[in-house]
Amino acid sequence: MESIWLGGAEWLAVLRIGLGLWWLESWRHKDKGAWFEGAGIEWAAGVAEKHRWGAVRSGFDVVVKPRPKAMAYVVVYAELALGLGLILGLLTPVALVGGLLLNLLYLVLMIHDWAEQGQNSMMALISVVGLFGMSWQTWSVDSALGLF
Repeated sequence: MESIWLGGAEWLAVLRIGLGLWWLESWRHKDKGAWFEGAGIEWAAGVAEKHRWGAVRSGFDVVVKPRPKAMAYVVVYAELALGLGLILGLLTPVALVGGLLLNLLYLVLMIHDWAEQGQNSMMALISVVGLFGMSWQTWSVDSALGLF
């Protein structure tokens, strides 16, 4: 593989770190006080309630609605963990798969919002490229520790 300036493994690391920064920004800009008081889950409940797919409505009602506070913490801290894991390259395959799943969940929930679809589909694509390109090969804690 030929590339300019960096090698292929380094470019994949740049992509992984950039995705991690994107997750970290998703975490940083959230109003955590409002989220932990239920605003984020209430907003998502409104979206799910009007969703055209019954599976999304019923899935939200079964999984998220009964435990809004816990789910708010899961969402907020999952984004932080994904960001840090990808930036540092710590448990990178786990972070890439977790991020892919979270982006797919967001994509399905926000199927009507074109801006969200673009963001989540691009983040999901980067996760797939990072996973199959083994983006933890360089500039990562995983590489330093000989993991994966």
